[in-house]
Amino acid sequence: SIWVSTDHDEIEKVAKQFGAQVHRRSPEVSQDSSTSLEAIKEFLHHHHEVDIVGNIQATSPCLHPSDLIKVADLIQREGFDSVFSVVRRHQFRWSEVKKGENKMTEPQNLNPAKRYRRQDWPGELYENGSFYFAKRHLIEKGYLQGGKMAYYEMRAEHSVDIDIDIDWPIAEQRVLSFGYFGKEPLKEVKLLVCSIDGCLTNGRIYVTEDQKEMVSYDYRDIVGIDLLKKRGIQVRLISERDCSKTLSAMQLGCIAKVSATNKLQVLEDWQKDMGLSWKEVAYLGNEESDVECLKKAGMSGVPADACALAQKAAGYICKSNGGCGAVREFAEHIFLLLEKVNSARKQ
Repeated sequence: SIWVSTDHDEIEKVAKQFGAQVHRRSPEVSQDSSTSLEAIKEFLHHHHEVDIVGNIQATSPCLHPSDLIKVADLIQREGFDSVFSVVRRHQFRWSEVKKGENKMTEPQNLNPAKRYRRQDWPGELYENGSFYFAKRHLIEKGYLQGGKMAYYEMRAEHSVDIDIDIDWPIAEQRVLSFGYFGKEPLKEVKLLVCSIDGCLTNGRIYVTEDQKEMVSYDYRDIVGIDLLKKRGIQVRLISERDCSKTLSAMQLGCIAKVSATNKLQVLEDWQKDMGLSWKEVAYLGNEESDVECLKKAGMSGVPADACALAQKAAGYICKSNGGCGAVREFAEHIFLLLEKVNSARKQ
C-alpha cells in the first residue's frame, strides 16, 4: 500500500487524487524539528498490519519504480532487515581546520603524492537520502538502518536531492531527462481550446459613449498562441458571448465558437472531428461554465484569478491573471509536457 504522511490539507487532497492513502500526522511529529523516524513510528503505531516500511523522500523526485521493486526483493526474498540508497561520488575529502586552530589539513581518502585520475578511481559510496527501507522491529527500536543491512546504488542522474533553492531548477531538468512518467505513454497535445473572456482577455468590457464594446488583451498571449501554432498545436477559442468583432480586431486566425451555450458539447465535437484522444486536448478556462471542460481535457489550466470551482478542477493554476499573460504561461506549461514526451521516448 502507498501512504502519504502529512498534516497539510492541500497535500492530502493531491495525494488522494493520485490514488494514495493518507496518514494525518499529529502536531507532535509535524514540527520543524521532527524527524522522519518519529513520523514513521507514529504511522506504525496506528497500522499494526505493516511489517516493512519503505520511506521515500519527497525531495528526491527522480526515483524510479524499478529501483523500489529491486529493493523490495532484497528485503522480502533475500532476508535483509534494512536497505538504503547510495550514490557513487568521486570526491577527495580533507579534514576540516577550524578558525584559530594551529594545525594543517590532512587528506582523508587520498595520497597527494599519488593522486588518482577520476577514471582510475572507483570512488566512494554516499547516502543520497532517496529512500530507507526497514522492518518494523528495527524501527520500533529507533533505527532505520540495522540488522542485516544492504545498500542500493542508484545512478548519479537519479540522485538529485532538493535541499536548497538552487537545487530546484537542477531537479526540474533531471526530471525532464531522467524522470519516470508512468506506464501509460504520454501523448503530445494537439489542440488547445481557450476561453476568450477571462483568459485571453481580463474579463472587463469597456463601453464607449457611442455604445461600442472594447476589451483589452496582452500581447504576450498573442505571442504564446503563435508559438503554439509553430509547434503544430492548433488553437481554438470559445466564448459564451457574441464577441465576433473582438476576435476580428485581434486577427488571431483561430477557429472560434462564440455564443456557446454548452462549452463541453463544443469541445467534444472538436475533439471528435480532429480524431484526438482526450490526452491530446488542453483547455484553459476560468469560470463555472468551464469546469466540465477542465475535467475532461488531458491537460487543463486556469488563470490565477479564476473562480474557485475552476481552480479546483484544473491541473495547473497560472501565476498570471486572465488577459495578463496567462495564455503565454500555459503555453510554456504545454511545451514542458512536450519535453517530457520526448524524454520518455528516449528512455
